[in-house]
Amino acid sequence: MKTIPITEVCRRTGLSSRTLRFYEAKGLLPAQRTAAGLRCYDETELARLHNITALKRAGFSLARIAQLLDSAALDLPRIIEAQLAALAAQSAALTAASQSLFAAQRALAAGRTLDIDTFCTLIKQGETIMTDKANWQPVLDRYYSPEEQAEWAALKERAFTGFDMQAYAASWKSLTDRIESALPLDPASDPAQVFVTEWNALQAPFMREAAPKLAAGTTKLYDHIDEWSGTVEPPFSKAVWDFITAASAAQRVGTGSAPE
Repeated sequence: MKTIPITEVCRRTGLSSRTLRFYEAKGLLPAQRTAAGLRCYDETELARLHNITALKRAGFSLARIAQLLDSAALDLPRIIEAQLAALAAQSAALTAASQSLFAAQRALAAGRTLDIDTFCTLIKQGETIMTDKANWQPVLDRYYSPEEQAEWAALKERAFTGFDMQAYAASWKSLTDRIESALPLDPASDPAQVFVTEWNALQAPFMREAAPKLAAGTTKLYDHIDEWSGTVEPPFSKAVWDFITAASAAQRVGTGSAPE
């Protein structure tokens, strides 16, 4: 059976290699190996990947998805039908939002003010398409108080004024992907310490501004990544976090710094 390499799967599906490895580590998605040891996937595995992503978008936890994938009751036609219905709803919502925004833009260009009904419509439509934020909110509520969340929001504004956030996000993705590819790696090794130095440099805008309590909350959040990674996709895997934690500890020992 024909297979395609992981790089091609990522290019054609838009998923990251980190995501595929994450699913594999969770026992959801097996991968074959080429003669060179690289991951590759055939039609059966891609069908399974499709089901994983469809069920995840439908709101199922990874634990429940694992149960459904191994169930004879899993109905691919019904999953596709549900996806089509969801896409139709999303398309209608985006079309309506675009029409409202264009109408508001034309009104402002003509010198007219926007009325209450228009503002309410724009707010509602904006909230409707912010699904990722909604999924993250219960996770944030578990580890940060409302006051701490407000403090984080203010901190982000102070720390990243004038930043190219797209480039910043790309730097984080590049780093976490490189760490993932390098694992397993001795946390005390020179390459590991290079990764930690780069990690700390990317964190610096936050750490210069963050109160110790906020920094501790972030550490706690990722220490418990297994508890919430089935609800939203984390920005990096538990393996990456465990490595950074161990490599940072090794760096403190090497420099004689006290544990944070």
